[in-house]
Amino acid sequence: MSVQVTAIYPGSFDPITNGHLDIIDRARNIFSRVIVAVLLNLGKEPLFTTKERIRMLKQVTSHWKNVQIDTFEGLLVDYAMQKKATVILRGIRAMTDFDYEFQMALMNRRMQPSIETVFMVPAETYSYLSSSLVKEVFSLGGTVNGLVPALVEKELKRKMRSSGSSYRRDRQRKQL
Repeated sequence: MSVQVTAIYPGSFDPITNGHLDIIDRARNIFSRVIVAVLLNLGKEPLFTTKERIRMLKQVTSHWKNVQIDTFEGLLVDYAMQKKATVILRGIRAMTDFDYEFQMALMNRRMQPSIETVFMVPAETYSYLSSSLVKEVFSLGGTVNGLVPALVEKELKRKMRSSGSSYRRDRQRKQL
């Protein structure tokens, strides 16, 4: 008898990177169903709208039949219970990630002991990669080829053109 296990991979995915896709690809081979859940975080100022992130995620994961894309707000454990998920999947790149994620995992376990947190490390190629770093490099004119799917690179170019260089100016202001 095989056990059906649903895992939720939450995040902002602003934008999705090849590191995210690496985790999703490997997770879909471990779990029966993987829900990639885009967090609706009103405290953050994303580059891409929720709709844009959902569209991109659906496009780059469409060939994986057991991967679903969704959004959530509020407590992750409440969302997991609603989706009948028993696993929260988190990617860990470095020890600094681990410290934060470990605290979150313990809090989630305290709130809902039936949900386990599983940490996955990305392929070594993507161990340094983050959405923030991609946006930073791209906004400063660097290449993100090989760091994000081609669709995302195209969308980054479109977004930067349509917003002028307001993202770049905002980033520079924050650094001052």
